[in-house]
Amino acid sequence: MADTTIPARHSTADGTVFAIILAVSLCHFINDVMQSLLAAIYPLLKDGYNLDFWQIGILTLAFQGTASLLQPVIGLYTDKRPLPYSLPIGMSSSLVGLVVLAFAHSYPVLVMGSMLIGLGSAVFHPESSRVARLASGGRFGLAQSVFQLGGNFGQAIGPLLAAFIVVPFGQQSVSWFTVGSMVGIVVLLRVSRWYAGHLRDRVGRKMPPPMFLPMPRARVITALVVLTILTFSKNIYMASLSSYYTFYAIDRFGVSVQGSQLMLFAFLAASAAGLVLGGLFGDRFGAKTVIWFSILGVLPFTLALPYANFFWTNVLAILIGIILSSAFSAIVVFAQELVPGRVGLIAGIFFGLAFGFGGIGAAALGVLADQRGIEYVFWLCSFLPLLGLLTIFLPDMSRASGRA
Repeated sequence: MADTTIPARHSTADGTVFAIILAVSLCHFINDVMQSLLAAIYPLLKDGYNLDFWQIGILTLAFQGTASLLQPVIGLYTDKRPLPYSLPIGMSSSLVGLVVLAFAHSYPVLVMGSMLIGLGSAVFHPESSRVARLASGGRFGLAQSVFQLGGNFGQAIGPLLAAFIVVPFGQQSVSWFTVGSMVGIVVLLRVSRWYAGHLRDRVGRKMPPPMFLPMPRARVITALVVLTILTFSKNIYMASLSSYYTFYAIDRFGVSVQGSQLMLFAFLAASAAGLVLGGLFGDRFGAKTVIWFSILGVLPFTLALPYANFFWTNVLAILIGIILSSAFSAIVVFAQELVPGRVGLIAGIFFGLAFGFGGIGAAALGVLADQRGIEYVFWLCSFLPLLGLLTIFLPDMSRASGRA
């Protein structure tokens, strides 16, 4: 098997290790800037193409559904046959998707461009997550959070770029961002060479014993189902904000399109900060503790959001972004510890679930928004963090580590 649990090395001061983690984080930033541009220009597309909310949801579903379906398949394949040079290929697919979005003249072409960006994400995420873990030196939570920080910061900066570049200069200005994806392709070529060399060095090397004792199959399956449900609750709620927060702000408070995108930026930037905190606290206190705090701890703020005025809406959205986003790296690391040797598959499944739940949720919430209004959608979604109570069914990995 090409990829197994790596040794827990604590000498993470090696510059090459941090260079690789920062490189894949940078490329995650570029990848997610391209993704977030799609959601950030939804108000522009809605007016320009006279779209309904359900059509906006279908665009999200086309992008996230493609990524969701393909990521686990790619992760499973690359666990057995790693493909280091697939990373720049995935970035190239997203580049083509941007060009298609920039020059689309019909709704079906917009859907096609969304799917190409989704394909690029499906190729990028499992392998780059594996690279981050290989370069982690055993600090898996920190490596995953730094890797995901790039993605979240890219999602956060997308609305700003849309507000100050795409809105003033029009849809075709989306193509200007292909310059960033070209930079990403060059960086990923260097990462791929490091990754290929790392794989060559591991040939014939005796692998270390697992950090955790194997658990009964039924308990592992139960834990993975719980983690899946938690991912569902987190990403459906995040989809309600990332896809419809701008419309909610415009409808309820009468802010401008640019003003709503600045509000979306504040929420997404807070989510990026929460990722880093989640990784640091996960390495220190354990992934389960972070999951408890994140999914269930955000509940008072989500319940208050539908009733807040303009000022408190901004404050609550920032707090929700920080707390809720801290869970994802903990969920991924927890799942990888449950199923050692399947880093790519687990990353593919959970990144895929994140995209899939977000896409399906965006489409369903769009239909609901057309029927009941956007404020009703935000009220209904406020109860989703209650599913965090299921964390009680997760095993205590610290005990398993001690026994191992």
